[in-house]
Amino acid sequence: MKISFYGQNSLGIEVSGKHIIVDPFITGNDLAKDKIDINKLKADYILLTHAHQDHILDAETIAKNTDATIVSNYEIANHYADKGFEVHPMNHGGKWQFDFGKVKYVNAIHTSSFPDGSYGGQPGGFVIEAAEKNIYIAGDTALTMDMKLIPMRTKLDLAVLPIGDNFTMGVDDAIVASDYIECNKILGCHYDTFGYIKIDHKVAKEKFRMKNKELILLPIGESIEI
Repeated sequence: MKISFYGQNSLGIEVSGKHIIVDPFITGNDLAKDKIDINKLKADYILLTHAHQDHILDAETIAKNTDATIVSNYEIANHYADKGFEVHPMNHGGKWQFDFGKVKYVNAIHTSSFPDGSYGGQPGGFVIEAAEKNIYIAGDTALTMDMKLIPMRTKLDLAVLPIGDNFTMGVDDAIVASDYIECNKILGCHYDTFGYIKIDHKVAKEKFRMKNKELILLPIGESIEI
């Protein structure tokens, strides 16, 4: 499984011959827009954790370019179905066997509305089990006790956690979250994009290291294999 970081919460996942884009916010991100060309991205699926602009901005363009299926909560899926896109609706606690692997939609504590203020359903995250690797994409969330449910069903190889604070968990809560989900390898997201969420990379990594955990902060456009 190859995971690429496109800035903010945007990820590209290559697994079992399929391409997945998560929360595409690239053209509106000053840190990413000159490094990632959304017209060159491959996508069979687009996973959206919630409806905020910094998670859905480029979803329509990528879906039009690729005919990708948009996977999200019921309200977001219906929003895009009404526009003629192929969708797969989900809701909390539900799972589905896709052609690349299994996806479960799990709880997140945040808000969710489209840029025009319309209702975007309840926010969530995704647990993906594919190619004998398991990852958790938390989306935008506070630290929540619900995270303790994840390792009861799934042993994680990697977790993607927000660490920018202010709107989501910060570094300290993400460390606690890693205990809850029983995963010590963390890919950070939702940081540095704008002033409220800028972090000190060195301090963040050291805090994780002191707890015998690894915090990965990928430069935009770079990838890891798990």
